[in-house]
Amino acid sequence: MVTEMTKATGMSDIAIIGAGPVGLFAVFEFGLLGMKCQVIDALEQVGGQCAALYPEKPIYDIPGFPRIDAAALVERLSQQASHFAPILHLGEQVTRLTRDLADSCFRITTDKGREIMARAVVIAAGVGAFGPNRPPIGGIEAFEGKSVFYAVKDREALRGKRLVIAGGGDSALDWALALAGEAAKIYLVHRRAKFRAAPATIAALDAAVARGEIELVTPYQLAGLTAQADAPDHIASVELADMDGGTRSLPADILLAFFGLSMNLGPINDWGLGLSDQHIAVDAASMATTTPGIFAIGDIAHYAGKLKLILTGFAEAAQAAHAARSFLNPGKEFHFVHSTSAVKDVEG
Repeated sequence: MVTEMTKATGMSDIAIIGAGPVGLFAVFEFGLLGMKCQVIDALEQVGGQCAALYPEKPIYDIPGFPRIDAAALVERLSQQASHFAPILHLGEQVTRLTRDLADSCFRITTDKGREIMARAVVIAAGVGAFGPNRPPIGGIEAFEGKSVFYAVKDREALRGKRLVIAGGGDSALDWALALAGEAAKIYLVHRRAKFRAAPATIAALDAAVARGEIELVTPYQLAGLTAQADAPDHIASVELADMDGGTRSLPADILLAFFGLSMNLGPINDWGLGLSDQHIAVDAASMATTTPGIFAIGDIAHYAGKLKLILTGFAEAAQAAHAARSFLNPGKEFHFVHSTSAVKDVEG
């Protein structure tokens, strides 16, 4: 892919805000229809959460891949998008989005002073700027990045370790199952005996517990951390408490805390797109927002019956591409384009 470093850029057909998996696939879908894209993302690399927080997380619901790690998925999406040579502006946050009536385009300004012009805009910002929700443990910052983690970026570093995994959602259960048999010990801690995960995942967890690969510790919450005597930034144990005043201490080398993300949509809140509860309402058939020429796809987009799946985001990218092409070419009739012929033309 092409990375553009100049301060001003020429006119593009589409500006995509967000370079996560859905934004990358949108580049491909727009490219199939002959539209050139510029992509802006606040992170220094493409891939969004998959790259920044969960690069080694296994994903099981991508067609054709019984299992693929998040980083590998991002790499394949990047290769796919590269057919159409998008211009990437990474490490830059969009601060202003305005409509230029004279030039019939949108003007996008970033925090690096760059100005980008595009005939239409696609917001694929996911949850916006994000960071982990930290457990309320005093002094936890001293252990972060050494023995307390909110994402798994180096799976091999966990092999043979005593792990405390805290959380009750998909991330906690997926990693407990993925690391079973690799870690020396796995404790799965949750404040309730009930988990928020897919039925198949819960069934797999029950089987792993029965085999002795994972020990459930419920209903407990994280209460504190005890440091190693000779290594004050590494934990020796994780302290727990229940609602009745009971306590428990788990000897551990690593704490993996999966309590979701804190979300901040930043300047998007000021763009007049009718946000509600951190989401942008769109037309389900076209992914169009209330502002003509602006579309939203992926986790940030909302409509009745929406399923928050990566597959849904991929389909939304295709819908937005076809709708945007019609928006940019009013009254023109188009024939449906299959990827086989379109990509073959690019490959020569």
